[in-house]
Amino acid sequence: MKEKVRVASGQGFWGDMLTAPVDQVRGGPIDYLMLDYLAEVTMSIVQKQRQRDPNAGYARDFVSLMREILPDCVEKDIKVLSNAGGVNVEGCAEAIRETARELGLGGKLKIGVITGDDILPRLDEFTERGIEITNMDTGEPLSAVRDKVQAANVYLGAGGLVEALDRGARVVVGGRLTDTGLTLAPLMHEFGWKFDQWDLISAGTIAGHIIECGAQASGGNCQFEWDSIPDMARVGFPIVEAGPSGEFIITKHDGTGGRVNVQSVKEQLLYEMGDPKAYITPDVVADFSSIQLEDAGPDRVRVFGIKGSPNTEFYKVSIAYSHGWKAVGTLVYSWPDAYQKAQAADRILRERLDRLGLKFDVVLSEFVGVNATHGHLSGEPAADIPEVQFRIGVRGQSKADVERFTKEIAPLILTGPPAVTGFAGGRPKVEEIMAYFPALIPKHLIETKVEIIEC
Repeated sequence: MKEKVRVASGQGFWGDMLTAPVDQVRGGPIDYLMLDYLAEVTMSIVQKQRQRDPNAGYARDFVSLMREILPDCVEKDIKVLSNAGGVNVEGCAEAIRETARELGLGGKLKIGVITGDDILPRLDEFTERGIEITNMDTGEPLSAVRDKVQAANVYLGAGGLVEALDRGARVVVGGRLTDTGLTLAPLMHEFGWKFDQWDLISAGTIAGHIIECGAQASGGNCQFEWDSIPDMARVGFPIVEAGPSGEFIITKHDGTGGRVNVQSVKEQLLYEMGDPKAYITPDVVADFSSIQLEDAGPDRVRVFGIKGSPNTEFYKVSIAYSHGWKAVGTLVYSWPDAYQKAQAADRILRERLDRLGLKFDVVLSEFVGVNATHGHLSGEPAADIPEVQFRIGVRGQSKADVERFTKEIAPLILTGPPAVTGFAGGRPKVEEIMAYFPALIPKHLIETKVEIIEC
């Protein structure tokens, strides 16, 4: 058994810094690289991609990244865990295998493929069997939106990841694997932790929670003395340095920017925490109130004392369904009377939309520079401000009405208040709205499948 395992965060979301995972692999010693690609809305995006192209449906950025870092990972014995598979895990894994062969790495690594989270094809089966799926927030039955559902994925825990590592996988890819499981699994694999050792599983889960959002734990998006955080242009992403007892250090590579201290870790701990005594995951119910933090040196925070309790009999399900259309447009009005001009443009546009008989669920106006951040709490501006961006958005069930809205903004340039600019980008884009339907499903209905493929 190793005395210490280093799990590095390579990104906090699909679209994070492309250089971060490369820097983690090449910037210092690590044992594992975890890459979190999926958010709730991402599942519906990749599902629609696959509907258009059966070969799509996964994060192609992951394949490009692997092309760059796989030789380093093989040389340095670094293992990679990711949920980049989206709704086409097999396709993603095959792309990684082909990439490895092109790099001359054939026969040098195994790829773990984890499936079972995508239950979209099984929703009608569950209904026929009398299994109720209801919205956790509203109590609404799935039947109310079934014909609009685009994606349905179970949040799978660390079990499949641990199995893949135990079977020799160097790269593990899955679909809707939990963010925390990507860090917990390597610790379970290396230290032999069992699934009923609740304090240890809770510690690994909280370690995963701290680094799941990337640099948000190492100085990014930090409220405390943000202007004194050094060299954010080269921010170092966080690393968990863990031992078999469940205690761990949060740190980053030497020589990188950013800051790891008790405050930065506290801020990340609060992210999506909910009930501090019952942070529920598929693997454990973690007790955030038990967490102890202390400074352990420059850019090092010791985390210890963590407690946990048994997991529940349910998986959470992320369901996305179509909920209409939206579009957002902007114009900028300049001094003098910038705010008054923007308000007049808002009144004029709304009157024209009404006269056209367009129907929307919501029409929302914001005046950036005045009240877009704090809303009614902002009050009236104290003085005649030099410029204001008028931003207006609509949401509705009729795509035609939303499209017509996009054609009514540009006419304000010559038929509204003076001194307007900021429309060089053309008409706003009409976008489909994906609504979120969170639900629970008994674990015994879900089968996690792990396959190992050779390069």
